[in-house]
Amino acid sequence: MDSGEFRQALGQFATGVCLVTVNDPELGPLATTVNSFSSVSLEPPLVLWSIQNTSDHLKVYSECTYFGISVLSAEQADLSGHYAKRGGHEALAEHFIEGASGEPKLLGALAHFTCATDAVHPGGDHQIIVGEVISFESVAGDPLVFFAGGYRALS
Repeated sequence: MDSGEFRQALGQFATGVCLVTVNDPELGPLATTVNSFSSVSLEPPLVLWSIQNTSDHLKVYSECTYFGISVLSAEQADLSGHYAKRGGHEALAEHFIEGASGEPKLLGALAHFTCATDAVHPGGDHQIIVGEVISFESVAGDPLVFFAGGYRALS
């Protein structure tokens, strides 16, 4: 199977864009851009996301007790790009406030979920992280959508 063609085919599925955040005792507040966020269960309230095994913060995210997921609005594409860069994951104070478990909570996000890590499962070249939602909030707005290698508008 050609991995480039496979990736291109996967890109035909539109996704939202999120920042996953953690407040690490040693490294401080961190944020990373993901589009692998998904709901799992309403009872109990579970969500998941995945992180590459080669991520510079794999251990931090796969071993943390709590993490946050902030859903980006259409106006936050620049933040998506900033926190997607390798080595650029320090959560800048001007972008965040403190969430319910001490994790960074993105200002202006469409939704934020504070999660307790429930399980971590190996999944090929990624780790799948399942979190139990312990608190959440949301507002109306247009989401940041990723499709076919770029950001798109819903209209």
